[in-house]
Amino acid sequence: MTQELSLEDRGRVVELRDIEIFLTLAEELHFGRTADRLHVSQARVSQSIAKQERKIGAPLFARNSRKVELTAIGAQLRRDLGAGYHRILDGTRAATAAARGATGTLTLGLHGSQAHDHIHLLDLFRSRHPEVALRIQEVIFTDPFGPLRNGSVDVATAWLPVREPDLTVGPVVVTEPLLLMVADDHPLTRRDAVSMEDLADWPLPHSATPIPEYWQQTLVPTHTPGGRPTRRGPKVSSFQELAAVVVAGGAISLVHGDAARYYQWRGLRYLRPYDAPTASWALIWPTAGETALVRALARAARETGPLTG
Repeated sequence: MTQELSLEDRGRVVELRDIEIFLTLAEELHFGRTADRLHVSQARVSQSIAKQERKIGAPLFARNSRKVELTAIGAQLRRDLGAGYHRILDGTRAATAAARGATGTLTLGLHGSQAHDHIHLLDLFRSRHPEVALRIQEVIFTDPFGPLRNGSVDVATAWLPVREPDLTVGPVVVTEPLLLMVADDHPLTRRDAVSMEDLADWPLPHSATPIPEYWQQTLVPTHTPGGRPTRRGPKVSSFQELAAVVVAGGAISLVHGDAARYYQWRGLRYLRPYDAPTASWALIWPTAGETALVRALARAARETGPLTG
């Protein structure tokens, strides 16, 4: 941290509670919500910020009757303090668990080969929580939310949007354009360019089991962006079945970018429509089942940031 942002004053360091107040206000940008979230009075929040600004010698927030904003120095302080503060909390929790002789297990549900895309996230979490057993379980697109609801996984990835009232949507972990999976001798492979409008000309495989229609629309839209209706073709229960249908030449399918990275199977081609939308994946978990370990994984995901393609 640069000298002008030092939190020392006559040898004393700002208390951890004051750091917590500063970081929470930097996130909420509202004194009332910060007070409610930390279960303190609004006056306590104001006093803490004023004390820190006196110690630093510069405003951390610009505020008026309409809004609260971080100053440039406040934004730098947030970056400098945030990671360290969370490491202190994580270290304290780990020490407490070790003192109690407790070990935990966090089960993460991933689709297909996604673990390869999340190595940095998984390594960061494991380095911070060596006492926790991180278990990976496969989740399939025909039952994306079931494992969360029956308790077989604690947290999972899912493509967005997710509009389930009992599930919390956490940080985005992947952002990349959709691709079009076709047979390697399909007529589309001979074109100079393909478009989302081409979806109207061939049947699209869809889930063999009921899944939320809004969720399926990402990969199996009922209409092209231009309004042309699409046709739903064979029902499939796994990516392997999907690929088999496509290789047979009877259908084409929108897929996420990781398919091209990890499923370069004989007979398949991946094309990128020039107007393909960007799709995002996020961590999701049962709101009622949120635990300290789930929050720790989400925090690590925010710090590593999403994979972009």
